[in-house]
Amino acid sequence: MHLGNSIICPVTGIPMIAAMGVTAFWAFKKAKNDFTKDKILPTVMLTALVFCLQMINFAIPTTSSSGHIVGAVLLSAILGPYVAFLSICTILLVQGVFFADGGLLALGCNIFNMGFLACFVAYPIMKKSFANNPIFATFLASIVALQLGSLAVVAESTLSGSVTNPAMFASLMQGIHLAIGVVEGIFTAILVAITNKICVSKKFSYIMGIFALLLAGVISNYASAKPDGLEWSLLNMSEGFVAQTQGQIYTMSELLQAKMAVLGGFAF
Repeated sequence: MHLGNSIICPVTGIPMIAAMGVTAFWAFKKAKNDFTKDKILPTVMLTALVFCLQMINFAIPTTSSSGHIVGAVLLSAILGPYVAFLSICTILLVQGVFFADGGLLALGCNIFNMGFLACFVAYPIMKKSFANNPIFATFLASIVALQLGSLAVVAESTLSGSVTNPAMFASLMQGIHLAIGVVEGIFTAILVAITNKICVSKKFSYIMGIFALLLAGVISNYASAKPDGLEWSLLNMSEGFVAQTQGQIYTMSELLQAKMAVLGGFAF
């Protein structure tokens, strides 16, 4: 679901960057109220884990597409929504700046689609609606978060003028991300169930760190090379996509990202 520069025009991208910057500052102020030193290690390790999970695409059966875990609901359930949002901001910023995964011009949109909607809309609503069943709440929140995110992608790309048939694009995005959301929901529910049974301690944090290393160093080598849900949807749009590659702001964004993406050779 990582939007690139060619999908988002400056008129859409720049206000979203500003809005998410303000939101990140607000989340930081809120997170400071109950963030203690003992939460630093779990936050770092879980953020690293989600970063690595986003590296690994899994194939969607019966389609020529793939998907990856976003992890925002997982982080919200374990760390709380404010810290989770800041973690997603960090992940997407590092991916965009150093790995060229997601456009700099689209950074605000990507944070909104994958972070804000999951941490501050899907997860709180599902948590409140299914207060007696937190595991099911995280499962459902993962699905809802991806559905909301995919709709946001449709809205942002339509406003940018890159998609000329939003109804078709929405149906493709909703369908493929429903399948991805079910997989993420199952994974998230399992991991949250485990953390509910054990204390989120230093030992747990180190285990998550080792898991992240295994994902990045070993399992990522077997990631699916099929197009992800967004790419698959655009490929099936035929002539319904118009790349937004005109103007000085786009050119400057591309040049800046090319210079900063020192790890751009590592494919996500």
